[in-house]
Amino acid sequence: MFSDRDIYFMKQALREAEKAFERNEVPIGAVIVYEDKIIGRGYNQTLSLKDPTAHAEIIAITSAANYLNDYRLEGCKIYVTLEPCPMCAGALINARISQLYFSAFDPKAGACGTLFNITESKQLNHQVKTYSGLLEAESKSLLQAFFKNLRNLN
Repeated sequence: MFSDRDIYFMKQALREAEKAFERNEVPIGAVIVYEDKIIGRGYNQTLSLKDPTAHAEIIAITSAANYLNDYRLEGCKIYVTLEPCPMCAGALINARISQLYFSAFDPKAGACGTLFNITESKQLNHQVKTYSGLLEAESKSLLQAFFKNLRNLN
């Protein structure tokens, strides 16, 4: 179902998630691709920036918008290691991202199929074609290791 390029780009998102892990942030990473080139990268930085909106997706969107010098990211794909939350799903809609690929479902905050399906809602003015399960085991493993370490510290 997923191409070699999709796997490559998700591995890049996982590298971003590893940066978050190294900084004691929840290990979520994202990359945005336009015309087969990564134009935006991000990883969770909510703790270090003391900013509740500093999710991987938001940082990657800002980076890609700066690269294209446009707030609309039509024709772009985003690869994220965890299902986006409602805030991030809304940002994907507002940015006009064309496709979303995510690794693992988020049972507590997932807004792209789990708790809600914001990205494909026909009630909104834009829909993001959404694909799930790409390198799911790798993403889950990183998240589980992070939370296991966190529990051991506490």
